[in-house]
Amino acid sequence: MKTLTLGKTGLVVTKTSMGCLPVQRCDTDYAVRLLQAAYEGGIRYFDTANAYTDSEKKIGLALSDVRGDIVISTKSAARDKAGVLAHIENSLRMMKTDYIDLFQFHQVSEVPDPNDPEGAYAGALEAKARGWIRHIGVTSHRVNVAEDCIASGYFETLQFPFSYISSERDLALAQKCKEADMGYIAMKGLAGGMLTNVRACHAFMGLYDNVVPIWGIQSFEELEQWLAVDREDPKMDAELDAFIKKERQELAGSFCRSCGYCMPCPVGIEIRNCARMDRLLRRSPWQQYMTPEWQEKMNKIDDCLECYSCASKCPYQLDTPKLLKHMLKDYREFYEAHKDLM
Repeated sequence: MKTLTLGKTGLVVTKTSMGCLPVQRCDTDYAVRLLQAAYEGGIRYFDTANAYTDSEKKIGLALSDVRGDIVISTKSAARDKAGVLAHIENSLRMMKTDYIDLFQFHQVSEVPDPNDPEGAYAGALEAKARGWIRHIGVTSHRVNVAEDCIASGYFETLQFPFSYISSERDLALAQKCKEADMGYIAMKGLAGGMLTNVRACHAFMGLYDNVVPIWGIQSFEELEQWLAVDREDPKMDAELDAFIKKERQELAGSFCRSCGYCMPCPVGIEIRNCARMDRLLRRSPWQQYMTPEWQEKMNKIDDCLECYSCASKCPYQLDTPKLLKHMLKDYREFYEAHKDLM
């Protein structure tokens, strides 16, 4: 399996790596077997976060015996020194390790202040001095914040949404990181599930020798899919390039990435899926979204209070209430047009 070095950290990671947010959705036994199978398949880099419920615990149960052979990164959304230290200490305990290769400030909305003695950055520095963490990185969903983080010189890595339908400004972050000798970790390489051609996704990532994608994997079928495409290692060719250009025309722009930062909704709307229903209906078997359960979820949009709590938390500055109303209208029209086929 190909490897790359995460910038100035010196950490060597596999080009095909695993994002461990989805393993929180698996029962413990299944998650442990899945993580061990990923290791046995050659994956050597696993990314998680304190916020991913029991993901860290499952990593500890599955991979503590091979700790020296893998790179682990985790994150904390704490914004003060005490909170960061508490999260890191808990991460060490959950993952059954005495060090974390890469600690990342999670989903920042501004550059953490390194001069605040009680701030989050001070917590990371103290954790590093204690030997709890070895390198410091940052994650964000806002391109202007990511650019500021790169320019600051405070971080060794950046984690950011990165796929072949990303904007040119977003894509330019990879080169900015390269010039700053920062590692670049690509989250949401499938754009929140919108992209389904793994060969195209793999070939696209292969164009960037400093970018490591962390594919979110929650099943053995998905794992084998990524291991198989890694073995095949398809390169960008005219056919894949044409496919990607077509996808960009259809998908690029403002749409819900299903990051979930808008949740929870005060009236229980499942925003992360309902707000992208138009694409789900047209890019996957639509019948699965016509069940009574899904009709109930979509009809819940009628209860929207337009409180704009979701929009205020959206890292992509979407007008979420307006988008949800549009999705409901589209869903009902789609249902009427297809109900005789169900």
